[in-house]
Amino acid sequence: MELKLDLHIHSEHSPDGRMPLNEIVSRCKAKGLNGCAVCDHDRVLTEAAVFPDFLLIPGVEVSTQYGHLLGLFVSQPIETRDFEEAVQRIHAQGGIAVLAHPFEHHTDPSRIEPIVHLLNGVEVWNSRADRKISCANIYAECFAEEHQLRCFAGSDAHLPQEVGNGYVTVEAEAFTLDAAKAALLQNAVTVHGRRSPARYAAMSQLTKRKKTGASPAAYIKWGLFAAKCCAQDLLRKGE
Repeated sequence: MELKLDLHIHSEHSPDGRMPLNEIVSRCKAKGLNGCAVCDHDRVLTEAAVFPDFLLIPGVEVSTQYGHLLGLFVSQPIETRDFEEAVQRIHAQGGIAVLAHPFEHHTDPSRIEPIVHLLNGVEVWNSRADRKISCANIYAECFAEEHQLRCFAGSDAHLPQEVGNGYVTVEAEAFTLDAAKAALLQNAVTVHGRRSPARYAAMSQLTKRKKTGASPAAYIKWGLFAAKCCAQDLLRKGE
């Protein structure tokens, strides 16, 4: 059976996220998705939530010295920020280790080549990744192909409007988490995606400032960032 999975979504438990689990699931279903991975910043999904006819994949997005690392199908905390150790802890739980949006901030593949042997795959489509580097997803896809790594995709949604802007389709033997994991590791996936407007990044950063009680100076800085994001959207609209 074919599964459509958005493999990178943030809930309200991320500092810059807004959505409770029930909203994430309803949004996914409305987009025709069969499941998603909730990957909050440095926080594993531990809520024992079950939704009928939907695969809620527990995950995490770990901040490391090599950038962000997705741990899919994990349920125990990953209490380290060291990349190699984080991968080991993900694998110890039977999870999948995926390098997230590797070219969002730089275009030098040599920076991440030392960790290739640790990975299960690369996020080759992330709907937010091209805000700074327009070809970020293309770089990621080429890197995955060169190093023969599995391809993954996700929306990186922090807001409801972004859900489903990145997902994979894969053939699985059953409608279960175990079957979905096996399919992602063994079968070919097809990547789908559309970019999210830059203003959504600004909106999620505003959420973070509200949650953390940011200073007036931080709000001023945010205003400049938001203006830049809106200008970017206007320019791309005309492309």
